[in-house]
Amino acid sequence: MSGNEPKNPFEELGKQLQEALRSGKFTGVVNVSQPTGPGIEAAPPSGGSGPGSKEESAEILKRIREFNLKPREVRDFLNRFVVKQQEAKKVLSVAICDHYNHVRQCLENPSLLERDYQKQNILLLGPTGVGKTYLMRTVARLIGVPFVKADATKFSETGYVGSDVEDLVRDLVKTSNGDTDVAQYGIVYIDEIDKIASAPGMTGRDVSGRGVQINLLKLMEDTEVNLFSPNDMMSQMSAMMEMQRGGRPRKKTISTRHILFIVSGAFDKMAESVKKRLEAAQAGFGATSAVTSKEPWEYLKLVESSDLIKYGFEPEFVGRLPVRVSCDALDASDLSEILISSEGNILEQYRLDFKGYAIDFKVTPEAIHEIASRAHLEKTGARGLMTVFERVFRNFKFELPSTAVKSFEVTTQTVENPAESLRALLIDHQHSQRSVLRADLAAFAQRFATEHGLQLEFSDEACEVLIDLSVSADKTIRAICDERFRDFEHGLKIIARNTGQSKFTITETLAKDPDKELSRMIVDSFRDRKES
Repeated sequence: MSGNEPKNPFEELGKQLQEALRSGKFTGVVNVSQPTGPGIEAAPPSGGSGPGSKEESAEILKRIREFNLKPREVRDFLNRFVVKQQEAKKVLSVAICDHYNHVRQCLENPSLLERDYQKQNILLLGPTGVGKTYLMRTVARLIGVPFVKADATKFSETGYVGSDVEDLVRDLVKTSNGDTDVAQYGIVYIDEIDKIASAPGMTGRDVSGRGVQINLLKLMEDTEVNLFSPNDMMSQMSAMMEMQRGGRPRKKTISTRHILFIVSGAFDKMAESVKKRLEAAQAGFGATSAVTSKEPWEYLKLVESSDLIKYGFEPEFVGRLPVRVSCDALDASDLSEILISSEGNILEQYRLDFKGYAIDFKVTPEAIHEIASRAHLEKTGARGLMTVFERVFRNFKFELPSTAVKSFEVTTQTVENPAESLRALLIDHQHSQRSVLRADLAAFAQRFATEHGLQLEFSDEACEVLIDLSVSADKTIRAICDERFRDFEHGLKIIARNTGQSKFTITETLAKDPDKELSRMIVDSFRDRKES
C-alpha cells in the first residue's frame, strides 16, 4: 500500500476506541458521520423500531400460528399474478403449506422440535424472466412473512471479499425490524445459484464456489447465526460498547430451523448435459422415444441429482434441496396474457405513471399482440415487456405531461412508429395547447406573488409573445419566464418602494425586451418620487 492512499476511517476509529477503552475515558458515545463501506452494515437492533412495529410483529406471528391455507388456495392466489408455470405453482404450493403447517404444529406443541424434520427447501430452474422471483415474492406476501432476495454471485467463502452467506439471515432480521421472533419464520431467496457451481477443470475445483455451497448448506439445515458479523466493524464496535457498559457482550443469535430457503438459476448449460445423458441412455437396450425435438428448457424438467452434481454442486448441497421444479419459457401468447390478466403487470404500472399527470390511455388488442411479439424477440421473458414499453412510451412520457393531451390510444401504428404517432397526436391537440400555456403563465404569476408579494398580470399580447417563444425554443413557459424575468423581483421592489405600486402589468413591450423596459420603469419611478 502506498503512503498516498487514504486511511480506512473505521480502522482509525477502531484504534481510537480501543485507546479510549484502555484509558478509561470512553463515554459510550460514538459518532460516525461517514456512510459504511461495501459489506459493512450497522448491527441490527435488538427489538422493533418505528411506530406500530410490535403490533405488526404480533400480527405476523398470529398469522403463522393460525396458518390454515391449502395448496389449491395458494395456487389460485399465484394465478392472479403469475402467468403459466402451473407445475411450479403446484410444487411451491405444497412445499409452502407443508413447511408452515409444520411451523404451526411446532408452535402448538414444542415437543415436536425434538423430532427430525427435513425442510422442503426448493430449487427453481428455468430461463430468465419467467417469474421465478415474482412467484416467491407473491408467496411471501400471501403468508405475510419477511422475505429477503439476493444473488449468489455476491457471496464469497470468507466474507472478506464479497458478502458472507450468513448476511442473508441478518438481512432477514433487519427486514423484520430487528425482531428475531418474526425473522426466524421468513423466506430467503437466492438467485443465480448456478453461477457458484464449481465443476472440475484443468486446475481443480473452484474453491470459492465450493466454499459458498458448504456455508449455504449449513444455513439450510438448522444452525445458529450470530447477528453480529465478525467482519463488520460496526458490529465489533457495538460489542465493545456493550463490554464497557456491562462486562461480557450478550450473544445474539437466530436459528435457521424454520427459515425456508429457495434457490434458483437459469442453468443454461445444463439442458445440453441432460440431453446428452438421455441420448446416451436411448442408444442402449430398451430405448423408447427420441428426445431431440425438445426445447432446451424442457430438458430442465428431467434434471436429476446426478446432473446437478456433474454441473458442479456438492452432493451435500444438492441433498439440502429436495424440492426441484423447472419453470416454462414464455412465448408471445403468454406475454399477451400477462398484459391482459396478470395483476400488477407492467401495463398497469404505465397506466399509473400517466395517471400521475391526469392522462389516460387505451391499448387495442392488436397493439397488445404486437407488444408481446416484440417482447418475445428480446429473449428475456417478461422483462422484455419493459424493454418494449420503454421504447414505445419514452417520448410520450416526456412530452405529454406539458401538453393539453389528456387521453390517447395505443395502436399497432403507435408500437411500430411511436415518434410519428406522438407527432400526429400533438398536431391534433395544437388548438388547445395555447390555452395550456396560458394557464402556465397564470401559475407563474401566482408563484411570483407568493414568493415576492408582487402581483403580475399578463396582457393578451404579452401572452402571445411568451407562448410563441416557448413553442419556438422548445422550452416550458416556466423556463421562459424564469429566464426573461429573473431580475424582476429586485426592480419591481424598487418601483414599489418609490411609488407604492404592488400590481404590475406585463405588456407586449415588456415581454419582448424585459431588461430595457424594466430599466425605464425604474428610472420613471425615481422621477415620479422626486416630483412628488
